Amino acid sequence: MQKTYAYTTTEARLCLLALCLVVLLTACGGTTTTTSASTPTAAPTAAPTSAPTTAPTNTPTTAPTSTGNSVSIANFAFSPTALTVKTGTKVIWTNNDTVTHTVTANKGAFNSGPLAPGSTYSFTFTKAGTYSYHCNIHPSMMATIVVQ
Repeated sequence: MQKTYAYTTTEARLCLLALCLVVLLTACGGTTTTTSASTPTAAPTAAPTSAPTTAPTNTPTTAPTSTGNSVSIANFAFSPTALTVKTGTKVIWTNNDTVTHTVTANKGAFNSGPLAPGSTYSFTFTKAGTYSYHCNIHPSMMATIVVQ
């Protein structure tokens, strides 16, 4: 009776070892390959008769530009970044962006407060000088007005 018990224990250990090996191989990504019958396709009989005459071009989108005494706010930037005007000129900023911005002079000469998308702000420059300004919400947005 002892021999039967020892034989059963050895057999159980071998089965456990085999099971562990199967689990290990499965976990290591062992794969099986299967082949399937496929229907061959016919090769094309002729090459295209003409190549495109022009290569496609990528046209970058640009922020709306300003004209005269206006500044456009779009794509998290003031455009133009430098504007020169004469004393007594009124400059108008238009927020063409999708988020709120401000127009804030670095030395406190003017401050629009929050400008929602589509809003405008204007300021009349009565003294000559260089006026650097930025957006309080997005400090990397900077520009300059030069008043002569």
